[in-house]
Amino acid sequence: MLDLNDVALFVQVVRSGSFAEAARRLGMPSNTVSRRVQQLEAQLGTRLLQRSTRKLTLTHVGEGFYGRCVGAVDGLMDAGQALMHGSDEPAGLVRIAAMADFFDFFPMEWIADFLAAHPRVQLDFVLSDARVDLITDRIDVAFRGGVLQDSGYVGRQLLSNASDGMVASPAYIAARGMPKSLDDLARHHSVNFPHPSGLSHWQLIGPDGQAVEVQIPSRFNANTAQALRKAAVAGLGIAVLPSALSAMDLEAGRLVRVLPQYRRNGFGLNVLYPSRRQLPRAVSAFIALVMEKLELKAFPARPS
Repeated sequence: MLDLNDVALFVQVVRSGSFAEAARRLGMPSNTVSRRVQQLEAQLGTRLLQRSTRKLTLTHVGEGFYGRCVGAVDGLMDAGQALMHGSDEPAGLVRIAAMADFFDFFPMEWIADFLAAHPRVQLDFVLSDARVDLITDRIDVAFRGGVLQDSGYVGRQLLSNASDGMVASPAYIAARGMPKSLDDLARHHSVNFPHPSGLSHWQLIGPDGQAVEVQIPSRFNANTAQALRKAAVAGLGIAVLPSALSAMDLEAGRLVRVLPQYRRNGFGLNVLYPSRRQLPRAVSAFIALVMEKLELKAFPARPS
């Protein structure tokens, strides 16, 4: 029979990234931690971790084993904390990976309110447009846009009604006029992701539900949505932006909608986490916060 203490120790080692860091967090000698993980591997008859002088890496078998046992270990830890503290209050460290511009559309005030409501929770953010490895980088929850790939993690779509719309600054519209139809867009400038043709190619959905492609001359290109938002606000052209990214500028009047009856399907915001079982309460509470705030504020329903 497996020693559950050794399984919990293995989970801690994976989250810590090294035997030394796990030993420091647990107040144990590093060689004891290493020896007990080796005992677990011997019991299972397989190697769970690849060891090097720089870092630890999960084997394919180790990744699967971690995914199956981390939820149970977290559940036991939560139960123990609930007994010790006499409550089910969320507690502990939550490491969150999100896109680099996450806080451009997710106000820090929401984080402040969350931490005030959950004083025993600590949040660590890893902000980057690069896709991190949840296990290697010890990430509890990751937010990603786009189509979810089959990564072996647990994934769910937070927002299914997300869509992208055309926007421009009031100054740009005052100078060049408001387009009345898709044909008018040929006489305008766009800001977009780089394309070899020098044109923006947008697949839009019209009010009749039919797809239509438009091509617009582009004078400013950039490889991040945040740069395109800033370019649109500065009056450099029309942009197609996710609702989450443009909502606050629309509300403040820095941007206006262009041909709002035409939209581009968005992929919403997805959340990933490594555990296949029970989520720690602190992680669940943070996911609930994001769902509540973004659904109510940043993703308005498609206009009729």
